[in-house]
Amino acid sequence: MRILVIGSGGREHALVWKLGQSPQVDAILVAPGNGGTEGGKAKNVAVAADDIKGLVALAKSERIDLVVPGPELPLTLGITDAMHGENIPCFGPDAWAAQLEGSKAFAKDVMKRSGVPTAACAVFSDQAEAEAYVREKAGPLVVKADGLAAGKGVVVAKGIDEALTAVREIMGDKAFGKAGDRVLLEECLIGEEVSLLCLCDGTHAVPLPSAQDHKAALDGDRGPNTGGMGAYSPAPILPDERLEEMTDLTVRPVLRLMADSGHPFVGVLYAGLMMTEKGPRVLEYNVRFGDPECQPLLSRLEGDLAQIMLDCVKGGLQPSAVRCTRETALGIVLAAEGYPGTYKKGLPISGLEKANSLPGVTAFHSGTKLTGGKPVSNGGRVLCVTALGQDLAQAQKKAYEAMRLIDMPDSYYRHDIGEKGIRRLAAMRKKGK
Repeated sequence: MRILVIGSGGREHALVWKLGQSPQVDAILVAPGNGGTEGGKAKNVAVAADDIKGLVALAKSERIDLVVPGPELPLTLGITDAMHGENIPCFGPDAWAAQLEGSKAFAKDVMKRSGVPTAACAVFSDQAEAEAYVREKAGPLVVKADGLAAGKGVVVAKGIDEALTAVREIMGDKAFGKAGDRVLLEECLIGEEVSLLCLCDGTHAVPLPSAQDHKAALDGDRGPNTGGMGAYSPAPILPDERLEEMTDLTVRPVLRLMADSGHPFVGVLYAGLMMTEKGPRVLEYNVRFGDPECQPLLSRLEGDLAQIMLDCVKGGLQPSAVRCTRETALGIVLAAEGYPGTYKKGLPISGLEKANSLPGVTAFHSGTKLTGGKPVSNGGRVLCVTALGQDLAQAQKKAYEAMRLIDMPDSYYRHDIGEKGIRRLAAMRKKGK
């Protein structure tokens, strides 16, 4: 089997790493890839992730058997539709279904129609009307750009002034371009976030173990929102025994609506959940693996990912094929100083071989490239150092041990990835659960 993986981040390195373990896979092309995705069965190709025509031409010329888009952009641009037009299997939803991530207003409408619990929300295309709504509500609000904003178009505003500033930056200053032509103003939910990712074949959804991302840049969930500074799986707040219940509540109703609308959802449907005192609420949907959730999740996956993805595309996913180790996985993101704002590129990275030599540790490349055969930084999030452990505390200990072996100037990482889960486990033990 010859596979084309689209993208250049840590998620894509994890996909290449896992797909390469399949005995069915002979070759993997990565477009455009990064400093860690080339080697063994894999080869980088200089085609951009948003170059739909170029990607289709590449898949045809290289006789690709399966296309795996990593990021959301090619999916919202119609890569699956384009590949299917050439009879090339593609693991991902069509452009219409990909609006679940491409438009938050679309997702809210789908949630309402399918009965999925979510936060109360109002959508505005007019800035003055949005500002008037903020003044009327006069309380905490979540301000969201409607379109794709690389995980950064969300502001949790504690008061009127902060909400008004967010609306003006998104709609007036176009901080996120056309993604801010519309804004959503949502009630501010209180609780703990958790990620539920399901593999879907158009009809059936099979949940992966839960995961918990860390969006804020700094320890203690302080600082600006990022694409994600670390993740672990499973998350104690959503144990394995509740996965089916949560899938029934938040994913399968959407899957039925997509199918009834003539657009069966194939790929990964990711529900970002807030676990509130009144029950779970869906914050958002993504239509692909999360980054960095993908790295711990695929570290735990024991099944043949290439076969699982083919089964999804063919409409025959077998739940028994989705097997995961009972070990815990935890990943820590190493970022360039200044991220998610401005940062330097071309910073040398050393110690990767030492880190990767530790049992159960894999340092996945995100924003890297090779210069003279040596890795240097080429983005804001540079690595995701991921470790498997018998429990969350051990996985955390091993991941930080590996991180300390890596050196990159002008870099930083959070020192508390996993602490929330460890505290919850301790509280559960104290209660005798």
